[in-house]
Amino acid sequence: MENVPKLNEKLEKYFALTKKAIGKVKISSKITPEDRKKAEEILDLAKRYYEDARFFEKKNDLVNAFAAVCYAHAFLDIGALMGLFDVDDDQLFMVEKNYRKRH
Repeated sequence: MENVPKLNEKLEKYFALTKKAIGKVKISSKITPEDRKKAEEILDLAKRYYEDARFFEKKNDLVNAFAAVCYAHAFLDIGALMGLFDVDDDQLFMVEKNYRKRH
């Protein structure tokens, strides 16, 4: 289990990153009511997966904790890429300023 310290380091890094990202996400005011509902669902999923990750961590199930926190952050990235979330931090989110203009 020599990789456990590395996994713990990665987990703490991703927990901190994802918690910060969840705190910065704002649902876009420029979307339709239907898209707002989708944005709320995606944000809810991100929060639930983050909570699941913490639950797995407490059970010392580090592999599932890591998987869940990665899913949580992926949901945030998806919402940002789809234009459902207003984000301006390309260090926390998988976005670049001109992404939507190109696609």
